[in-house]
Amino acid sequence: MTDSRQPSPPIPSNADVTRLALIRAALKLFGSKGFEATSTREIATAARANIGSIAYHFGGKEGLREACAHHVVETIRTVAGPAMRIAPEDLPPDEAETLLTTAIERMVSLVVASPEAGEFVPFMLREVMQPSSALDIVYEGVFEPVHTRFCQLWERATGEPAESERTRVTIFSLIGQVLYFRIGRVAVLRRMGWDAIDEGRARLIAEIATGNARAILKARRDKGR
Repeated sequence: MTDSRQPSPPIPSNADVTRLALIRAALKLFGSKGFEATSTREIATAARANIGSIAYHFGGKEGLREACAHHVVETIRTVAGPAMRIAPEDLPPDEAETLLTTAIERMVSLVVASPEAGEFVPFMLREVMQPSSALDIVYEGVFEPVHTRFCQLWERATGEPAESERTRVTIFSLIGQVLYFRIGRVAVLRRMGWDAIDEGRARLIAEIATGNARAILKARRDKGR
């Protein structure tokens, strides 16, 4: 008789646990205080780790910043996975639209609703405003490939060229509407009278964001006929 049970995931080693704790602590501190204003001692204290572990795992603070960038890339690419794995040229327009709107829904779940986003979004914003080698890692690992793939899906769904200025700006606008709910979170909560963005409110945001995308898609398709 064959055992159909899935194998248990490997138990992370103490070194892996420490490494992740340092990355998560650094993401928070680099995002809130900035890279230069954050000391390695602060990071180690927040991670409940020995200060020497930063040099051991990353070679120093700069290496830790780059590890933070790689962590952001891995996190976002996991969420965008389905949209990245399927070749757009093989999709009919309706399936391309579904894949694009599903990716937007998953983005809302990660960026708006998940606690992890509170760690990496401020880090990313600081990198955009004060670029370093970490921004290159995030741009090449997430920004450029994800945006390019969304543009390719848009082309399949509408017939508009993926690399036209109009398409690229449209995709930035669709991504931006999601990011605002994290970047402007304090203002959103105050204006809405919410104490938090829970699962139900995240579903509402996703419904409106994907509805906007579908409306623009329909208008562009109708115009092209």
